[in-house]
Amino acid sequence: MKYDIKGIRNNDLPEQVTNFLNYLETIKGKSENTLKAYKVDLTMFFRFIKMYKGIPYDDNLDFEEIPIYDIDEYVIRKLKLSDLYAFLSFTEKYRSNSAYARARKVATLKSFFKFLSGKAKIIDENPAIDLESPKISKRNPTYLTLDESKSLLKAIEGKNKERDYCMITLFLNCGLRLSELCGINISNIKKDILTVVGKGNKERTVYLNNACIKAIDNYLIVRHKNIDKIIDKDALFISKNNTRISKRSVEVMLKKYLSAAGLDTDKYTPHKLRHTAATLMYKYGNVDIRSLQQILGHENVSTTQIYTHVDDEKLRQAVNSNPLSDENTD
Repeated sequence: MKYDIKGIRNNDLPEQVTNFLNYLETIKGKSENTLKAYKVDLTMFFRFIKMYKGIPYDDNLDFEEIPIYDIDEYVIRKLKLSDLYAFLSFTEKYRSNSAYARARKVATLKSFFKFLSGKAKIIDENPAIDLESPKISKRNPTYLTLDESKSLLKAIEGKNKERDYCMITLFLNCGLRLSELCGINISNIKKDILTVVGKGNKERTVYLNNACIKAIDNYLIVRHKNIDKIIDKDALFISKNNTRISKRSVEVMLKKYLSAAGLDTDKYTPHKLRHTAATLMYKYGNVDIRSLQQILGHENVSTTQIYTHVDDEKLRQAVNSNPLSDENTD
């Protein structure tokens, strides 16, 4: 049987975890990446519980090898809030999990136990209902300046320059996620309207500006020259193997041009180009926060608000615009 992730097959999971993941996929429509993250978190949690509670297993096994398929309802019903905090302490001290990683695990546990108490009804009391998430210090997003963005675009050359220029142009102008860019179909483009599939398989409308339209048109001329070789006919961006381009290929491509432009290849990623698009729109386009939320496809406006704190120059100008700023106080 094919392994799903990190050596864990669905039938190696506790029945309750499998039921929970099936619910998230079929009813809640969660993405594959979200399901994988939940599976990893719950696998680690129940391995810890087995070790912490002294549930018998082969002591010669490494932590990553501890089987959890035999965790049953009896074990789950006995879990308390203190057990959940013990797990979070374990992930910090022995797994070096950051506050962000632990916060994700808290979200996973809350969702899992809410399912068990509400939908599955196999526990009477939810031990995670009062589980608190570690405080995460908010950091301003990393992004390219306007001049750095222009330098990146100027650095694009070579055999696939039309395709690569088009991809980076869409990143910098539309704020697309990497998965959204790779998933673009030609049939999803209607004049200046692009439909992408974002998180949770939700469709989002993206409006293309002149730079994007021109880049797409120039790339399609080159792409159509090899139309007979292309396997994924509707995929917009095609790899050297004539199939839909992969996320890894885009990451490698970007590093090449970042290096050519003299920019930090470790600091900037496709997701940082998404930050760049959002920042440039907010800084130069006078885009309000709600519009930016829709453009980026954020479910909560709180996620978008990080872009309202990035422009220190605006704050400086605001203070200097005070009519008393030039008054002599002597």
